[in-house]
Amino acid sequence: MSLSPLKVTWKSSGSPLGSLHRGASFAQISKKDLPATSGLRDSYETPSTPSTSDGPSKHVFEQQAKNAFEPDPAVKSKDTIPKTLLDRYRNGQTNAMSFLHQLAQIFQFHLEVKETTGTISGFYFAFCVVINGVQYKTGMGINKKQARLEAAELALQDLLPTLDGLKSFFPEAAEKKDSVNLQVPQAVRDALTKLMSSNSEFSACAGTIAAFIIQTSRGCEVVAFGTGNFNTKESASSSGRIVHDSHAVVTARRSFMRFLYRHLLMFFSKTADLMEKSVFQQNSSSALLSLKSGITFHLYVNQLPKGAAQVPSKLRLNPLSISAWQVNNEISLHLSVEGKVFSVFSTAFDHSASKVVSMSTTDKVTQWQVLGYQGALLSHFIEPIYVESILIGDSGCSDIHGMEICVSQRVEGITSQLPMFYCLMRPRINLVTSVAINSTTSGQLTYGINWSEGDTSLEVVDGLEGKTTEESPFKSGPALASRLCKAAMLHRFRLVAKEAQRQDLLGVSSYSKAKRMAKPYQEAKKVLRLYLLQQGFGTWLVKPLVCDDFSM
Repeated sequence: MSLSPLKVTWKSSGSPLGSLHRGASFAQISKKDLPATSGLRDSYETPSTPSTSDGPSKHVFEQQAKNAFEPDPAVKSKDTIPKTLLDRYRNGQTNAMSFLHQLAQIFQFHLEVKETTGTISGFYFAFCVVINGVQYKTGMGINKKQARLEAAELALQDLLPTLDGLKSFFPEAAEKKDSVNLQVPQAVRDALTKLMSSNSEFSACAGTIAAFIIQTSRGCEVVAFGTGNFNTKESASSSGRIVHDSHAVVTARRSFMRFLYRHLLMFFSKTADLMEKSVFQQNSSSALLSLKSGITFHLYVNQLPKGAAQVPSKLRLNPLSISAWQVNNEISLHLSVEGKVFSVFSTAFDHSASKVVSMSTTDKVTQWQVLGYQGALLSHFIEPIYVESILIGDSGCSDIHGMEICVSQRVEGITSQLPMFYCLMRPRINLVTSVAINSTTSGQLTYGINWSEGDTSLEVVDGLEGKTTEESPFKSGPALASRLCKAAMLHRFRLVAKEAQRQDLLGVSSYSKAKRMAKPYQEAKKVLRLYLLQQGFGTWLVKPLVCDDFSM
């Protein structure tokens, strides 16, 4: 790969609010001074014109930057990096920011350190490292120096194991990846086998599988599960009791939201043993709860999601030079209707038809990796929840390049435009072993099942009808409304608001109003959809207002 020469840049976005990666720590990570940087300003861009009366020349800036971060003369090649620079960094002789600049000179990558916010609540500053256009996690601090150091530390955590000459010094990174790739499919297989052992008559529903897995020090465990492959054939519901999209990933994600609601109720119970079991903790710097340290989530799917993720492997996305036909025909946003998928630019789909249309599963995953999997209602209580990896157990898939393009590259660079706590979380995407149930049963192709940690039985939903089936082990009532429907989510939202003593939320009259009141989430969503449109990927489908305009 051809890399551009080093360019040192201090950059400020001017945005009133920046993004915060939810794993970022406010602790000071180094008390050592940075190298002298008197020639670098906080909002610095290498000038493109000769010196004027307004300031020094391009040559002066470049020379100051070069002198400030010149690597040790003994370091003459990449082969000597592990013995010199890495040891000095690990021993605390070189701080994270200096180490990054030394690596940039040796590996000749383009390095920027961008300020993603001014002072924010609590008088914190936030910066992120950008390497060859790829934005890393945001670091925060009580001053700019500390925030830059934190951002450099976070970037190095992800960068170092990927650099030639350094990979062998980070076996723990490879071991963790390999461990997850092995443990997650096994956890999904165990959970599926357990569920189906007492519900074998629904084994034909388990063709397309998605699951959310929690990883802790104890290992990996499935906490939410879903199957399915259809949208409802019904028209838009005004009652909130019809499930419009029953694709496996969407079903698993709504089951995951039930998991999050359950753990919020445990936290707000103020009962010591339940609070201990909850995945949430109080964040000292925010009114929102955050995940406890050491907890991460992964998403498993046994089929490549429908939509642009199935882009041909030969396509290579360069954000600066994407031809129109590539955008229009390959990596655009896609619509899903009754199990079929169409590009938003397609003329084959009749937009005037009175059918319920959803965005494709691929596009929804793209959205969740920016806005979080918790959705608008839960964002009143918790920071965005992202998955660390997406594991694809599709035996018929040999290439995941399309998935990587859609989930990460289509929205690369959006983080600096997002409100606080939101970012593009670039997941690791890997192919793993397939998990499937062999079944001779037929006639259930439109059915899907869902389950969440704590459920005593699974629920079977007819994807075309959008309701629970008569033979489902779990039924919420005679109306057969699914426990995944919007009305059920609004009910859980009100239970949590009551336990959290959020009087501002208890008086909310409708589902749509509760969503609109989640202002940071709505702002992030607005930024995302505008960004996708500006990049040429098309317009995000706006759902009919009637879908959310209901009360309980």
